[in-house]
Amino acid sequence: MERRQLLLFLLILGTAFWGVSYSITKMAIGDYSLNIFLFYRFLLAVLVLSIIFWKYVKNINREAIKTGFILAVPMFLGIQLQTVGLKYTDASQCSFIAGLTVIIIPLLKLALYKTNASLKIWIAALTALTGLFIIAIQDKFTINFGDLFTIAGAFAFAVYLITVEKHSAAKNLLYSIVPMFAFCALFTFLIALTDRSSEWFPQNNTFWMGVIYCALFSTAFMYTVSNISQRYLSAERVAVIYLFEPVFGAIGAFFILGENLSWRLLLGGTLIFSATIISEVNFKSEKIKLFRRNV
Repeated sequence: MERRQLLLFLLILGTAFWGVSYSITKMAIGDYSLNIFLFYRFLLAVLVLSIIFWKYVKNINREAIKTGFILAVPMFLGIQLQTVGLKYTDASQCSFIAGLTVIIIPLLKLALYKTNASLKIWIAALTALTGLFIIAIQDKFTINFGDLFTIAGAFAFAVYLITVEKHSAAKNLLYSIVPMFAFCALFTFLIALTDRSSEWFPQNNTFWMGVIYCALFSTAFMYTVSNISQRYLSAERVAVIYLFEPVFGAIGAFFILGENLSWRLLLGGTLIFSATIISEVNFKSEKIKLFRRNV
């Protein structure tokens, strides 16, 4: 298996971890402080990744720490805002809206850097968004308070992916992964200190199991794979692959929280999968191969 194909597989696996994490997070937080939950999530991720990437950690320099901070700000905002959104909306709905990142990225690039994505990326993004809306739209579709936070989080994640793409082209981001999560842990710790009613050591196994799951799978694993993959895949393509997340999110919400699972998920998921294929196929080379076969 080629490196690019392996990264695609790991990214899709990571979206499954991410999708399920919406339900696990919603169930784990309950009435507890989301900031304390996120603090433990980031702290455990830092400890685990420090062990895994020790050869990089021991050689961290000022530039790696600076890059870690730059990446941490939009990632922290994205996770923070979408976790707040989970407090006020369904887990499946939250994961659907988070998929807006796929169309926000090319729009931000066009607005900020005057760089336009290729036609196939726009087609893939619009196809994926169509699938997203088929999954998300309801009989009386409304934007509630939680949805607004989730939309804001999608913008933050778009900025994060663009920033990763920019920095990964010039440096090895493995040196910055641990500092990035360390800054996120620091940010959530400082915010948690302002919540005086928070319980720092909840006597609830679900809370701690949620922390462990999110720290290991939807944080340490997924963001590491994402950062590595963007040396080989554009932010737009990674965002399209991320749209597997709401599919897994809906499945997880169905089995874990008992939320509805409908035919829309199957149709929308098929379109999302098609969008991923569109974003990855090199149409020019395929045309050349077809022409040669005909000759």
